[in-house]
Amino acid sequence: MEGGPAPRLDLTPLDAAATSALVAEVLQGPVESASAHRLWRMSRGSPLLLRHLVTEEITSGRLSPTSGLWAWTGDPHLSPRLAALLQHEMGALAPAVRTVVDLVALGEPVGAATLLDLATADAVEEAEGRGLVRSAGGPAGPVVRLAHPLYGEVRRESMGGVRARRLRGLLAARLDGEADPLQRAVLLLDSDLAPDLDLFRRAAARALSFHDLPLAERLARAASAAGASTDDGSWDARLLHASILSWLSRGAEAETVLAELVTDAPSGELRARARVYRAGNLLWTLARADEARSVLHGALDAPDAGPARPAVEAMAAALDAALGDARAAVARGRAVLAHHPDDLDDLTRTLATVAVAAGAAVTGRTDLLDQVVRDGGAVRLPGAIPVFGLADWVLLGYRLAGDPVTGVETTRALLAASADLPSPARVMGLVLAGHAALATGHVREALTPLREAWAALEPSPHEFRFRCRALLATAAALAGEPAAARPLLDGLAAHRHPAYALLAPDDALAQAWGAAAEGAVTEAVRLALGAAGLARRQASPALEVQAWQAVTQLGGSADAVTRLTALVTEVSGPRARTALAHARAWAAADGDGLRAASGAWERWGDLVAAGDAAAQAAEVDRRHGRAGSAVAAAARAQRIADRSGARTPALATAARPLPLTAREREVVVLAARGLSNREIAGRLTVSVRTVEGHLYRAGHKLDISDRARFADLLGDG
Repeated sequence: MEGGPAPRLDLTPLDAAATSALVAEVLQGPVESASAHRLWRMSRGSPLLLRHLVTEEITSGRLSPTSGLWAWTGDPHLSPRLAALLQHEMGALAPAVRTVVDLVALGEPVGAATLLDLATADAVEEAEGRGLVRSAGGPAGPVVRLAHPLYGEVRRESMGGVRARRLRGLLAARLDGEADPLQRAVLLLDSDLAPDLDLFRRAAARALSFHDLPLAERLARAASAAGASTDDGSWDARLLHASILSWLSRGAEAETVLAELVTDAPSGELRARARVYRAGNLLWTLARADEARSVLHGALDAPDAGPARPAVEAMAAALDAALGDARAAVARGRAVLAHHPDDLDDLTRTLATVAVAAGAAVTGRTDLLDQVVRDGGAVRLPGAIPVFGLADWVLLGYRLAGDPVTGVETTRALLAASADLPSPARVMGLVLAGHAALATGHVREALTPLREAWAALEPSPHEFRFRCRALLATAAALAGEPAAARPLLDGLAAHRHPAYALLAPDDALAQAWGAAAEGAVTEAVRLALGAAGLARRQASPALEVQAWQAVTQLGGSADAVTRLTALVTEVSGPRARTALAHARAWAAADGDGLRAASGAWERWGDLVAAGDAAAQAAEVDRRHGRAGSAVAAAARAQRIADRSGARTPALATAARPLPLTAREREVVVLAARGLSNREIAGRLTVSVRTVEGHLYRAGHKLDISDRARFADLLGDG
């Protein structure tokens, strides 16, 4: 009614997807998935609470853009206005009801029986009746949780420290530390009860097994502090703490503790174990390869390692793999895994398995990869943190062999579980998710998790950032996004990590695809040839196959046929055979052979190569005057490109055929991208006069006298 009150409109809570979309629209940019989920969970989809929460977290700087994504870091701090709103919603709390809410806020979830021991039944029932808490079934019986996560923030900020410590102590005293060491230890940390070294150490190990590194570090630090006044178990607690510090990329802190542990070790066995952890920290976290070798040699040479000898050998195998000696890694790793299972702890087994998987991946030994998976080599949770590196090698190995689906299936459980973990495990899972998509040729699909991972890893010293950078650069280049790929590629060249020596040929291929995305196909072929040579010198035939495949896709050297003919006998899996068939068909200008190669690539899952082979078939058919076949092949190439999201030079040529030679087209593409004649000459390693000649002939063929029109002619080319 005109002039009257506006009708009341009750908004239903938003679901997680709608919350993410709304926040992204308000912030005018994409939101990191974990941050979006956290905002939804904290607000429970209430638009009003969401608005207050987002505003406060932006003002505080905890919600801010990083590498193109909005990310929320740190714990929320309620503004006075939001706190008042929530307190109004909760209403006045009688002392007994406030005790119920406070106990649940500090120990959520709290067993119903425990809560009834500490509060009256009437107070618990009133809290539930007023919608402050809710009960539900649990594995060990009914449990009670807060009805809204922000109620806990209100109460934790309101109650005093003394009260909070007392209530945590009451809860901790009633929990069974044997049945559930983690919950009891977390409560004990900030309670008024005496610390318990053994409980903290067991709880830290449990948190670590589920990759909750921040919580594991808190508990291990508490165990170390509790053991400072006694010799009973303090050395083990310090070793656990140091290992977690290393996995959290706090390498300098870890090195200080580990150096002391080597000196303080009460036996040769423990000294060897400390050296194992120290070598790993020096290599992966601190990138000090020479020192890592020196420390490990000390352990290898020591005669008193005793039961720690398999751990020393496992770390030696992992270092062999990291530093580029695939065959030594496989031999040493398999020798460790031949020990009786009871002689190997989780970390030793995982390190040895990583070494075998890495060596098998680059040498084309799928039989060893199959054995790794069959023996439960641990691409699953729970497990030691290096399981993420293991999963990366397994993905790469099956990808290089030409069986990416097996690699994806093998790592699926780990990827799914990591989505719900805190960083850095969740971020490492995102890198693996991107790799899994890239392995099957789904370039666009790979970009999303890799960009999200890079937003978290770029400002971090975490060693997985080096792997993320290479994968993201490759995906961006294959997607035809040279502006996005270039800074990543420059970083890849300027900042190398010694632990990724075995993957140097793969990094070189990223550079090749980056040059191709910029239109410099001649340079791209040269870089791909360099990758092939590096892989050959490194005795990594599976990586060499991938490099020669890239050479063929880029329209390069006929030498691909010669080398692939030799390599097909050295590696297992269909990739080498398909790459050889592709190279032969391209060298012979065989359109039917290229169509067959495209079908083979598509059947086993390399969509990018499938699209390129079809595009090359279209080019060959056009050259031979088979217009109908060319159109059909180009249409097939486009359909595959639509699935993969790839935008390679071969696809660009098929999409916009021009009456130009390959070199003329390359010069035109570079000119269309704004390069001067001198810059083009530099990239092609020819004279400026040669470039001028190509441009003149191309302009004559295209009836174009203004180079600015080249970009219009090429479209996105």
